[in-house]
Amino acid sequence: MPEGPSVKSFQLLTAPFVGQVVAKVGGSSRQRNLKDLKATRLQDSQASGKNLFLAFGAALEAWTMGGSPSPGPVEEEPTIQGKADRGACSLTLAQEGQEEDVAQLSPEEHSVQRKQEMGCSVPDASDAAGDTWKWLRFHFGLYGSIRANEFSRANKANKRGDWKDPVPRLVLHFDSGGFLVFYNCQIHWCTSPAVEPASDILSPKFHRGQALAALRQPTSICYTLLDQRYFSGLGNIIKNEILYLARIHPLSQGSLLALSALESLLDHAVQFSTDWLHKKLAGKGLHYQIYLKEKCPLGHKVMQGTFGPQDGFKRLSWWCPQCQPRSVIKKGGDVFVTLPSHY
Repeated sequence: MPEGPSVKSFQLLTAPFVGQVVAKVGGSSRQRNLKDLKATRLQDSQASGKNLFLAFGAALEAWTMGGSPSPGPVEEEPTIQGKADRGACSLTLAQEGQEEDVAQLSPEEHSVQRKQEMGCSVPDASDAAGDTWKWLRFHFGLYGSIRANEFSRANKANKRGDWKDPVPRLVLHFDSGGFLVFYNCQIHWCTSPAVEPASDILSPKFHRGQALAALRQPTSICYTLLDQRYFSGLGNIIKNEILYLARIHPLSQGSLLALSALESLLDHAVQFSTDWLHKKLAGKGLHYQIYLKEKCPLGHKVMQGTFGPQDGFKRLSWWCPQCQPRSVIKKGGDVFVTLPSHY
């Protein structure tokens, strides 16, 4: 499924539509009440980890600043956010995914009042007759994507030999004439965005101390990296790539690794994710070092295995036994991690 950098790029794609009114709703989603989005205004767009959040409110709600639309608060720097384009463009990512069907969730029964942020006038119970924004959460599955002002077209025949274009889950047409198309995603109603900047690897508020403490647990490092409580947005591609860059075996116990090694791993996680986002915004592809490879950049044979917690998901790992040896160095001497012989 799309990882943090891809979802951030999706958010930037939706940002220019903030402030516009929905004129028509389409798509194959069976999520209830989506048709009610018609005649509402897209009030905000936020991304957190692997989730995208869109807020909708009454079209008459005051939300502008200085007479011109102002998008809601996001975590990106202005230089990055400014790269979002109003023209036809698409951002897609083909990765592993497990959840593809639309979920049916009821809205929670309590209302949410938005505080004023970034100078935008936000309605509350006193100035909007009790209206509150309605939030949609998007969680993207395999080949999940968003397109602006264009539809996805088939680039190859399916298993039956048919050339059928992908069916969008949701299409939002706006009064400006533009539209957003959402593919292969779960759609949930929620009362507010579940945003945790401290755990978001692309957020300026990412908490390194909290992340380091998580990495120092007596757990295989590849399990911890995929724990969204500490590394929101970090997925299997980032996991494999940064472990190779830091020269750490995926099954190394975090508690046995030197602090310097963990700090290096954390540096790679933030830098790799940021670089990936910038490449996506520039329309450039990502060159893998180890993910899906048969040989590492140094020409060594790459191993592959499926690892995961006993009660959790198992994910594929790629590593180089020579570049990422089973022995790890901890302050005070060499520590050897006991692993199965075929690893």
